[in-house]
Amino acid sequence: MNDTAYPIPAVTHERRWLVPLALAAVYVIWGSTYLGIRIALTGFPPFLLAAVRFVIAGTLMYVWLRARGAPAPTPRQWRNAAITGVLLLGLGNGMVCFAEQYVASGLAAVAVACEPLFVAVIVVFYREKLRRTEVAGLVVGFIGVVLLNSGGELRGSPWAAAALLFAAASWAFGSIWSRRQDMPPGPMNVAAQMLCASLALGLMALLAGERWPVHVPVQAASALAYLIFVGSLVGFSAYLFLLKAVRPALSASYAYVNPPVAVLIGVLFAGERVGTLELAGMAVILIGVVTLALARAWVPRRTR
Repeated sequence: MNDTAYPIPAVTHERRWLVPLALAAVYVIWGSTYLGIRIALTGFPPFLLAAVRFVIAGTLMYVWLRARGAPAPTPRQWRNAAITGVLLLGLGNGMVCFAEQYVASGLAAVAVACEPLFVAVIVVFYREKLRRTEVAGLVVGFIGVVLLNSGGELRGSPWAAAALLFAAASWAFGSIWSRRQDMPPGPMNVAAQMLCASLALGLMALLAGERWPVHVPVQAASALAYLIFVGSLVGFSAYLFLLKAVRPALSASYAYVNPPVAVLIGVLFAGERVGTLELAGMAVILIGVVTLALARAWVPRRTR
């Protein structure tokens, strides 16, 4: 194995200082969006909230990219972005919004953290053999899921627990499926997914009988603005920069950091309480996820 098997993306010396800043942004911003959703739900129904968030963020990003000369997606790319957007943002984020009506934001983040476990299971159906270390990570991770769902809050809200697990599975399947598809390049992929997901979420809101609230509390409106401009636009911009600037393992490290950050933010700023079983479940899930990530990181890559 030679050094070209693990190429390090080039980052100019002048922009190298942006790497820790982008990492901090992704860690804190995406960790805080769970509480942002919880606060926004005090004024908006769940699916309508997600639909408004993504239609505004997606439109702003799409218009900005087109103004900078980015090409519009082809019809095939729009189709693939629609399928992926529905799976990741429509069902994934939509189910998180639904669940956070009943459970603490930190618990929602911990439950979604099991998404890499579903990824490992799904890749088996694509005929990718799991290594022993990956199987061990799966077993440990699912033990953590059992512990998490044995806690008082999730056990008392079975629909919320099911919605969170469905969200993680949907996100995992969408992530795997999109890897083999012709997707829009770069940030345009995110914009197209947001726009397509907003249509699906609007339909879900309509089917659920959701209506625009007569009165929106200031804190709910502020939380929605935070989700749009900070959570979606700033957060995704930071993440896209990291994809080009650092190794994949480091750019994906938000999956391990967001849950404890979300729990800490929920406890400090919203007075949320997390029980012993929930904390134990979070720790075990993260151990399983990290084990999976390390197993993948040490698989030798073929050079061309």
